[in-house]
Amino acid sequence: MTGTTALRTVVCAIATVWMVAEPKAIAQTGGEASTGEAAPKDEAPSLKPEELEQLVAPIALYPDSLVSQVLMASTYPVEVVQADRWAKQNKSVKGDALTKILEKQPWDPSVKSLVNFPQVLSMMSEKLDWTSKLGDAFLAHQKQVMDAIQKLRGKAKSEGNLETTEEQTVVVKEEAQTQVIVIESSSPEVVYVPTYNPTVVYGAWPYPAYPPYYYYPPGYVAGTAALSFGLGVACGAAWGYAWGGCNWGHGDVDIDVDRNSFRNTNIDRSRYKSEIGSRNRNVQNGRGAWQHDPSHRKGASYRDSATAQKFGGASATDAARSRDSFRGRAEAGQQDIARGGADSLRGGPSPGAGGGQGDRAAAGDRQAPDNRSGSANQNRSASGDSSRQSQGGGGAFDGAGQGSNARGASQRGQASRSGSSSGRSGSSASRGGGGGARGGGGGGRGGRGPGYKQELF
Repeated sequence: MTGTTALRTVVCAIATVWMVAEPKAIAQTGGEASTGEAAPKDEAPSLKPEELEQLVAPIALYPDSLVSQVLMASTYPVEVVQADRWAKQNKSVKGDALTKILEKQPWDPSVKSLVNFPQVLSMMSEKLDWTSKLGDAFLAHQKQVMDAIQKLRGKAKSEGNLETTEEQTVVVKEEAQTQVIVIESSSPEVVYVPTYNPTVVYGAWPYPAYPPYYYYPPGYVAGTAALSFGLGVACGAAWGYAWGGCNWGHGDVDIDVDRNSFRNTNIDRSRYKSEIGSRNRNVQNGRGAWQHDPSHRKGASYRDSATAQKFGGASATDAARSRDSFRGRAEAGQQDIARGGADSLRGGPSPGAGGGQGDRAAAGDRQAPDNRSGSANQNRSASGDSSRQSQGGGGAFDGAGQGSNARGASQRGQASRSGSSSGRSGSSASRGGGGGARGGGGGGRGGRGPGYKQELF
């Protein structure tokens, strides 16, 4: 599979994510919210709190720095898949070589940063439906997504499953007069990614209709602890693109292009500051509230029309309608071709007209080498000239469906050859007859023309 074909496959898969959602989620048409009430045209359909908690359950207990990168990167699902495939094929690339290659990649910085965490990148690529839904939910309702994460952290803490350990530091504090739970790595040089069962760590899951998403890395074995940690991941060159930070008090993600600058000095941060500032007035000198960059969407459809209009892309419903429209035109074209409509579209002869492929097949009714004289040659010459005049510059499928004309012309050619070769031996006559049979076969192939062309569609 080529890179372009693989990319199209990923885009098509993402386009169908919301279209195959359960009935309790967004309606396929009409842009209705999950509550069944139509959302205003200038607003994205809302999601129920249980739907949001379902989506953020696998990452709510990640360290804040990693949560912010995952949320931003989830809005670029195609690039996530591309980065994951690249990372798996280039595991040996490290150090300066990695920094130079990453800087040349066309991915968003948030996606590049996750190359530092292959396990997380693999999860997002393998669970593409979840990634797409999480990203679209974050685009439409940033504050609600951030609040859902905090709510699940509160549940885990009340269950006694979220405490400070050797791997992480858990702090409860106030931000913008709101109590929040902050999770940070115990060491700034190493990040531990927790693995857990959402139906255990958060207590009994209260939404049977919306079971939480989950992910267990290869080799994971459930232990007695609700929260387990594997080996810590050293913050390397890729983490130099980790510019995000969770602003819990305001319910969004902030960026600082100079964050983690010491981890990768090959990043042209001045260029990024200029590019981000040109499209986001809220960012000054590389600092401010994060804003989605649709240029990294790579053709993936958005969940709803309101979000699509905001970022200048197509919604999942629009993409589905476009595919249906194309299928309708293709089917109509196939039916028209089956009826011989290809000739009328091309300006060529209709199935009942003279000339065309049928005559050409007869003209090509060459006789055996010892029969190239007399009236047969004259017949062939006249037929060939007539055919060339009638067909003009016709294409390969001219006269499709006119096998009967070809067989008639073949029979006339056979009679002509028989007359011209009356003085010859029986074996020569047989060879002439054989030529006629071949001509008829050519007519038969012309009759299969429409079916052959239909396969091209």
